[in-house]
This record gives sequence, C-alpha cells and structure tokens, in this order.
Amino acid sequence: MSHDTADPTPRAPAGDAPLTPSRLAADVQLLAPALVMTPRGPMEGYAAVVADGSFLAVGPAARLEREHPGLTPVRLPGHVLMPGFVDAHHHLTQSFGSALAFGEPSEIFSRVWVPLEGALDEESAHVAAKLAALESLRGGFTTVADAGTRAPVDVDALASATTGAGIRCVLGLVCNDADGTTRADRAAVLAAAEKHLTRYAGADLVHPSLAVSVPEAATADTLRDTARLAAEAGAVVQVHVNEHLAAVERSLVRHGLRPLEYLREVGALGPQLLAAHATLVTPAELTLLADTGTAVSYNPVASAWKGNAVAPATTMAERGIRFGLGTDGTRGDAFRLAEAAEFAQRLAYGLATGDSSCGAGWSWLDRGGAGGADAVGLGALTGRIAAGAAADFLLVDVSGPEMRASWDLPWELVRRGNRDQITAVFTAGRLRMWRGRAVGWDDSALVERAAELAAEVVGRARVTRVHPTSTRARAGSAVR
Repeated sequence: MSHDTADPTPRAPAGDAPLTPSRLAADVQLLAPALVMTPRGPMEGYAAVVADGSFLAVGPAARLEREHPGLTPVRLPGHVLMPGFVDAHHHLTQSFGSALAFGEPSEIFSRVWVPLEGALDEESAHVAAKLAALESLRGGFTTVADAGTRAPVDVDALASATTGAGIRCVLGLVCNDADGTTRADRAAVLAAAEKHLTRYAGADLVHPSLAVSVPEAATADTLRDTARLAAEAGAVVQVHVNEHLAAVERSLVRHGLRPLEYLREVGALGPQLLAAHATLVTPAELTLLADTGTAVSYNPVASAWKGNAVAPATTMAERGIRFGLGTDGTRGDAFRLAEAAEFAQRLAYGLATGDSSCGAGWSWLDRGGAGGADAVGLGALTGRIAAGAAADFLLVDVSGPEMRASWDLPWELVRRGNRDQITAVFTAGRLRMWRGRAVGWDDSALVERAAELAAEVVGRARVTRVHPTSTRARAGSAVR
C-alpha cells in the first residue's frame, strides 16, 4: 500500500530487542522498517533482503519472510529505509578551507582554492579528503563525485581516503592541458587519463572519472578526446560550465560562443559529460543539454553562497535534462541540500510564476538519489531501493516530533528532515555510520589530525580574501 495518510511509526512490539549496530552487522539480513522508500514512493509493510553488498530482494515483508525462512527479520519500527544521497559535485581536498569562501564574491577559485590545494602534500590531501567523506556520510551521502583536485599528489590519496571512510566515490582526474601547461603535454595528459580509467578495475567503492576545470583549461582536441575516452569506458567527464558571468564572457571573447555552445562545437557534449552548475543557461543551451543527453549537477547552496544565478532545475526536469544535486563542497548535509534545491527554485522561479509546488517534494529526493546516480554515471548501480541495486541506503528515524504525525513523507523529508534523524548509513551493504559516528575506525582522531594539518596548510597557502572575516566585519561595524 502506498503511503498517503497512514501513521508511519508503529510502536515496537513487546520483546523486540533494542536496535544496536551489532544487529545490523550481518552479511545477509532481512530489514523490516516501518516504510521503504521505493522508486514508486514510500511503501508500508515492505522489507529488503541485503546480501553480498546488494539488495537481493525488496517487497512485501510477509512474502520476503516466507521466502527467506532462515533469516530473522530485523524490525525497525519508526524508521524509513531510503536510498543514500548522491553528491553529484564535490571538491574533497577543499575541506580545510570551507569557511574561507564565506562572504566572498564569485570566481574565488584563483584566490582561495588553487593556493589552498597547492599547499597540500600527500598526508594533508588524504586527511582533507577523508574529513570531507566523514562529513558526507554523517549527512546521509553514500556517494560523492569529486571533480578533480589541483593538489600536487597522486589521486590515490583520495581513493584510499574515501575507501577508508566507507563512501562510494566517483574520482575525477584533472586533464587540463591549456591551464599553465604547454600543448606539448597533451599526449601525457591523455595517457594519464587512459591509465586512470583502468586503474581501479575491480574496486568496490572507487569509480574513475575524468575532469577539466573549465572549458578554457583544455585544448579543443583534449576536450574532444577526454569525452571519447570517458564514453568508451562508461565513465563521465566533469567540467565546470556556465557557473559565473566572468566565465561566460571569457568564452564569448575567446571563441565567440557560450561555454555549452563551444563544447558542442568541439564534440564534447553527450551523455558522458557532467556539466557542473549550468546556472547561466539560455533557452538554446537548454536545448543542447536535452538533445545531447548531457547531465548537470544542480548546486543550489553554491548559488546562494557565491553564485550569480540559480540553475533552472524545474525547467530542466520538464525538458527531460538529466541532473542530480551537488554540494560543491559547501556542506555535507543531504537533507539541507534537498531543501535548498526546492527553496532556490521557489525563490528564483516559483514566486514569479505562482508555482507553489516547485517539484512537489518528491522531485528533490529523486534527484538527490536516482537522478544523481544517473548524472555521475552510476545509474545502473546505486540510488534506489530495488533488487539488484547496490545496498547504499539510510535508516532514518521518523518517530520524532517533526514527523510523528505524518501526512506527506517525501515533502516532510525535504523540508523538515535533518541529519540528526539518520540512525545508520550503509554503503555496499556494510554499516558505515551509526548515529553520526563512524563504524570500524576512529573518526575523532581524524578530526583532531585534520585540525592540526588545516592550520599548517592554510598558514602556508597564499589565500586572498576580498571581504573580512565575520569577527573583523563586526569589529569594524558602526553597530555594536
């Protein structure tokens, strides 16, 4: 039965054991929550069998219990089992400097991120990436797409960090050959790209990707060839596109074309391209995205913090454009990201048109899960609760005051959900996070080491801020 007005949080029957991490540690288990968030919506009386890192079966609990008599059901009253969120655009090695971008205008990459990442070494890059992965897991993400680091280290430092944390990672390798390097390096760039695409064959949680920082950071030949290599490997190329006015104007001056038009001209558009941001898009560019099957990462928090515009995501959905939700490394909180996705559409477009729904709630859960998985090239693997899909999921407590009287769970999760409601996070069928703490490794020690290294890295990075910190701004204000 689909969930309309029924109370989703039945009380635990007498005799049920308390829910503990040990009860969720079996390699094969039958999970019976109050609700399962299926591709058709939330379903009561459903259960899921997890085995070998995947969902073996999803369906009515009574049927699954009959079909698997050897499994003792793990009753999860008051919980919804839902897909883990997919962060379709992250910068894992920027975690030491997140607050450096607060209150800053757009185009901060050259003043903040390039010097910060350039100051990282092997250890600090690893720790920064693992810190970002920890925050993402705590916030309900089971997959992150890293758009490529500028740190002068082997990207395996990031792969080992995300694997150690237990999060699935689409790992970008930067393939710039017109950004401070010479055209003679193109052969080496493409050789490194081919090696990267095969390097993690057989890896459970690492999925290689290629990346170009912005279209002008690579030659036309390299943009075309990275697109070809990624398409042949079933991977994606991540490119920041149409994010800021300055970037659009640079493209017009250099090529006489807007960024997406230029990518079309050189043969880089297509299902293998993940266009980050796409906030400044014309109707013609929307048609290019729709006609070529190009995917977009819609990053609403980044628009609020440092953007020039909000991507027209509801229009993209109507046009059949593939897109997921991305944090851009702002904050690893999936429910707040879903809320921001809807909220930004409401303010930027809904108020002007009288659209009070702006995606009807369910859209943002879908784009945060299955849509995001599709955008980053993992649509066949993750993002949904269904037989055959990877067991990347959350157990979310909906028994608290925010949702105890439940009338429309998808809307409630978007507008009222919080990461403190996440009881457990699983990737590849393994419990990775329990009530906000890592399982199987010392997250406290990582946070302490990250604080030490962050001070050192920021201290030697030549970061330039335009605006003062909030403390200095307050001290200089006429209002005391």
